[in-house]
Amino acid sequence: MHKVRRGWSVAVTLAVIAPAALAGCGSDKTPRFVNGQVATASPTPPPEPFEFAIAPKADAKNLPISTEIGTTVSGGEVTSVTLVEDGGGEVSGSMREDGTAWVPDKPLKNQKKYTATVVATSSTGEEETKTTSFTTMGKSGSQTGTGLYLFDGRTYGVAMPVVVEFFPAIPEQERASVQKRMFVKTDPPQPGTWHWVSNGTQAFYRAPDFWQAGTTLTTRIALDGHPTGDGRYGDMDRGATAKIGEKVTVEVDNATKQLSMFKDDKLVKQMPVSLGKPSTPSSSGTMVVMDKQEQTVFDTFAELGPEEGYRTDISFAQRLTWGGEFIHAAPWSVGDQGVRNVSHGCINMSMDNAKWLFNQTRVGDPVTVKGTEVKLANGNGWTAWNLTWDEFVKGSALPVPADLQPAGAGSPAPTAPTPVPTATSG
Repeated sequence: MHKVRRGWSVAVTLAVIAPAALAGCGSDKTPRFVNGQVATASPTPPPEPFEFAIAPKADAKNLPISTEIGTTVSGGEVTSVTLVEDGGGEVSGSMREDGTAWVPDKPLKNQKKYTATVVATSSTGEEETKTTSFTTMGKSGSQTGTGLYLFDGRTYGVAMPVVVEFFPAIPEQERASVQKRMFVKTDPPQPGTWHWVSNGTQAFYRAPDFWQAGTTLTTRIALDGHPTGDGRYGDMDRGATAKIGEKVTVEVDNATKQLSMFKDDKLVKQMPVSLGKPSTPSSSGTMVVMDKQEQTVFDTFAELGPEEGYRTDISFAQRLTWGGEFIHAAPWSVGDQGVRNVSHGCINMSMDNAKWLFNQTRVGDPVTVKGTEVKLANGNGWTAWNLTWDEFVKGSALPVPADLQPAGAGSPAPTAPTPVPTATSG
C-alpha cells in the first residue's frame, strides 16, 4: 500500500502558501471583565467531524483511461492509495497538491478492471479504509491530435513557454477538464498558469516573469484517452524534461533600425537591420525564437502567386511567427540595413551579423520588436509573452490562485491565432 506522496501540481495549484504564525502576547494575571463579569477563556472547539468518501462509484463502467481516484475528506487526510489492475500489477501514482484526487503516473489500460483502496486518518488518529472497483472503456476511434513543443534533454531560452497544440480545437466547455490534466513542475519552483488562445487550438504555460537561468522544466500532458469534447479523446500522453539556459534577450527598434542583443540584461552588441516595408510590415510585440535553421529555402509562390512569388536560399533563419516572420541573413539588403525597410516582414541582417546572432541564441529566447505599423496577433507564434500578466491569467480555464492574481484589471480577451501559412516571408 502506497503512502501518499504529493506529486504533480496542476497549473492552478503550483503555489501553496503557509499561514502566518500567530505571535502570542505576554502573560497577564489580571482578570479581564466583560459587563462586570470575569471573562473566561473560550472553550477549545471540538474537532471537525471525520468524513471520508472516494470516487469513482463502485462498479462504474466504461470510464476513460485518464480516470483518477477522487478523495473527499474532512477532519483528517488521505494517508495511502493503492490501485491494482485485475490480473495485473499495482499502478503507481501520486496525490494532487490540493488533495482532491490521486493521479496514476501513466494512462490506465483499455477495457480493464481496477480496484482502488484508500486509507484516511482522522485528526484524532482514527483510520478508515474504503474500496471501489471500476472498468475502463474500449479505445476510441475519434481522437484529438496533440502536440508538445518541448523535448527531453534540450536547453531553451528564458522565455520558452510550455506550448501545447490541439487539432481539432478544444471546445470552451471542455478546457477546464483538459487543463487539469496538463501538469508542470519547475525547479527551483516558479508558479505559473495556462492561457488558452481563444479558438482553443493552443495553450501556453508561463510564470509571471521569465524563467530563472538554470531552471529544470518538467511537464506531463496527460491526455491519452481523456475526453476532449465532441465525442473525442486525447491521442496520447506527452512529456519532457528540459533545462533553461542563460538569459539572452533581443530587442529591435524600428526607429533606429538597430537590433540589440543582451546577456543577463547587459548590452553585448548592436547591429543594423531592415524590417518589413510598409506594404508588408514586421509585427511589433514580444515574440519567441521558435525554430532555427542554418540553411533553408523560402518559397512564397503559393502565397504570393507566380508574378510576385520567389524561391530563395536563406542562411541563419530564426522563426518568430507562424505567419512567416524570421530573423535571417539577407546579403541583398545590406545597403538598406540601418537605413530603410525593404523586407516582406522579416528582420534582415548581413551574413556575418546573422551568423553571429544565430550562434548566440536558443529556441525560447525572447525577441521584442518596437515601432512598426502592425501589432503581433495573439497566437501568431508563441505569443505568451506578448500579453501582460493581467491579460495572460484571463486565458486560464481554471481559477488562478490568489498569489498569482494580478493587482488590476487586464485588457479584452485575446484574438484568435493566425492560421499557419503555406509559405514564408523574406
